[in-house]
Amino acid sequence: MAADTTTAVPAETSPGRFGWGRFAAKRALRLVVLLCGVAVAAFSLMTASPVDPVRAYVGAEVARIGPEQQALIEDAWGFDDPPVERFLAWAGELVQGNLGDSIVFNQPVADVIAERFVTSLALMAAAWTLSAVLGFGMGLLAGWYRGRWVDRVLTWWAYTLASAPTFWVALLLLYVFAVSLRIAPVCCAAPIGVLADDVTVWDRLHHLILPAVTLSIVGVAPIVLHTRQAVVEVLASDHVAFARAQGERGWGLVRHRIMRNAAAPALMLSFASFGELFGGSILAEQVFAYPGLGAATTTAALRQDVPLLLGIALFTTVFVFCGNLLGDVIHRFVDPRVTVDGAR
Repeated sequence: MAADTTTAVPAETSPGRFGWGRFAAKRALRLVVLLCGVAVAAFSLMTASPVDPVRAYVGAEVARIGPEQQALIEDAWGFDDPPVERFLAWAGELVQGNLGDSIVFNQPVADVIAERFVTSLALMAAAWTLSAVLGFGMGLLAGWYRGRWVDRVLTWWAYTLASAPTFWVALLLLYVFAVSLRIAPVCCAAPIGVLADDVTVWDRLHHLILPAVTLSIVGVAPIVLHTRQAVVEVLASDHVAFARAQGERGWGLVRHRIMRNAAAPALMLSFASFGELFGGSILAEQVFAYPGLGAATTTAALRQDVPLLLGIALFTTVFVFCGNLLGDVIHRFVDPRVTVDGAR
């Protein structure tokens, strides 16, 4: 009878149902703690702000409002209550699923965030896809042709874009393609003066291209550099040397030996860049007058819309946390050597 030569897989490298359960429980607890910290920090910063919310909301008409009217507005918004009492009242409503009402938009905060995020989602999804695909492809080329002119050009281009501010890139592209060449619209998410029902898919795509290209150009640089470094490390590994000794060359070597190993850090970086993507969308939406969540964030900050700012802070925290979580999970499937706890 032949001896059993199979080797048992250690429990920590094959997590199974209980491993994933512990992973989910830890991440859920981490999210709750993170949301509590963000809520306290955001509320403290807004309370300590020297800007008067009533004056910021009224604007130039503040001179026509007397002290009595200002006191009535502060009482209606609850600004005359102690900060701790205001925070506890807001946290109590939050636990019940109520984010409050926006002062500027005169709508529930949840409705404002949902409506504006749908517009921003198309912009961020297009920019994220472009930056991931282009960054990974150019990183593969730079790593494969390490030390040659292709590598030097792509690396120089990536370093230049990594140090370029988003608003500067947006203004440059706006001047070239919208003002000089006139092949792109100057602003907005749809043609001005056209009813929403009459806006076509092409109209929306036409207004989406330039802001999406702006975000993707800025976001592609770190993916190029990290993918290049991963490709260089894989090319120097023993299994690639063994594959070359067996006769593998060109695209076959890249497809079978390099792409999967280089894809893991690229995917991790792409999903971990949700925070930078949202921050870049705020600047891009301001330059292109794109009516998304970034523009709503700027409006709420300038006019001290505290409920909306708190809601956006919590929503952004969940958004970035989900991006990091997806990156970890996908990294686990792309690279089986990594366990759910991140160990190799």
